[in-house]
Amino acid sequence: MQMPSDPNMLLSYVNLKLRDYYASLDEMCDDMDVSKTEIEEKLQKIGYNYDSQRNQFLMIQ
Repeated sequence: MQMPSDPNMLLSYVNLKLRDYYASLDEMCDDMDVSKTEIEEKLQKIGYNYDSQRNQFLMIQ
């Protein structure tokens, strides 16, 4: 399955994958052969950063 292009859908999709299937963003990106930088940049534009301790994208405080 291709990653959603809409940033809000991407946020939901990535957080679901991280919660249910992967121990880290690096692991998910390697397994799915997707760009970690591209995901992080798209989600930063809507106010979210990756929190490695919680293994999810959270709203920037």
